[in-house]
Amino acid sequence: MYKWNRRAAFLFALLAGAAAAQNHYSGVGRPATPAEIAAWDIDVRADFTGLPKGSGTVAQGQDLWDRKCASCHGFFGESNEVFPPVIGGTKPEDVKRGRVASLVESNDQRTTMMKLSRISTLWDYIRRAMPWNEPKSLSVDEVYAVTAYILNMAELVPADYTLNDRNIRDAQAKLPNRDGLRPFPGLSDVRGKPDVKNTACMKDCIKGEARIVSSYPASARDTHGNLAEQNRLVGPVRGVVTIAGAAKSGTVVASAGSALVRKHGCQLCHGITSRVVGPSLREIGQRYAGDVGAAARLVATVRAGGSGNWGNIPMPPQLAIAQGDIESMVLWLLSGAF
Repeated sequence: MYKWNRRAAFLFALLAGAAAAQNHYSGVGRPATPAEIAAWDIDVRADFTGLPKGSGTVAQGQDLWDRKCASCHGFFGESNEVFPPVIGGTKPEDVKRGRVASLVESNDQRTTMMKLSRISTLWDYIRRAMPWNEPKSLSVDEVYAVTAYILNMAELVPADYTLNDRNIRDAQAKLPNRDGLRPFPGLSDVRGKPDVKNTACMKDCIKGEARIVSSYPASARDTHGNLAEQNRLVGPVRGVVTIAGAAKSGTVVASAGSALVRKHGCQLCHGITSRVVGPSLREIGQRYAGDVGAAARLVATVRAGGSGNWGNIPMPPQLAIAQGDIESMVLWLLSGAF
């Protein structure tokens, strides 16, 4: 009886603590609706849990790839201009054994297909993050189609192949590096050993109470230009000003044109004052300053895409942006008001 009373008292205290914790945030927020949860719950697991129904052909994927992907990844997935290559480095022998030999036998450029061990990872990433300038704009069937085309470029499926939620496991069995993963107990088991072995701090050590902060070492702070100009402006996400003398967020002249540049994600590839993937917006404005016909040509280039004027990386067509928005952005660009 005594033991039972102790257990009951412990349970009561536990429940009381939980209730107190909930009451601590009373009036803040509300329970998410099923529709809101479904909108966020889109991850696809390695066993394909969460994979939505759909299908796409290699031919459909090629059309999408040429229009939305090739400008960064190359028409055959071979480009190393913006991101590492998607295709290359695998052999028929790798497909047979499920491990890519060149990952350990050479120092060749690593490609996506050399390292990929789960198609679910590829499918999920395309759905969430691609195309770079319009993430989450592809339908489920279009994601299947692009994935099918990548598998075809890797010579894993034929040109008349249709990938769907029913046969994707068969395609998984053909990945060259499907058995390339190895379990790491330090991450999968709470009793495992850590994956890092730190040593005692030798210089620039924290004195007093430690604080959780985020910072870049001086030696690497500006390695990738000014991060404040390169982030997708979604919600509270803002990049840090990493170049001395760079304009801080919010100092750019407020205008319809500058607002549209932020709205349509132009700064993903074009920084205001520094190059990212393409030239900076200031460079473009300075080159065409005083050119009477520049506005019409730039509007046409933004709409249809183009290459050759600023290097080898082509600019993809911006078919989803309203004509009036493009014209406003170009006029702002040529005004030099930034």
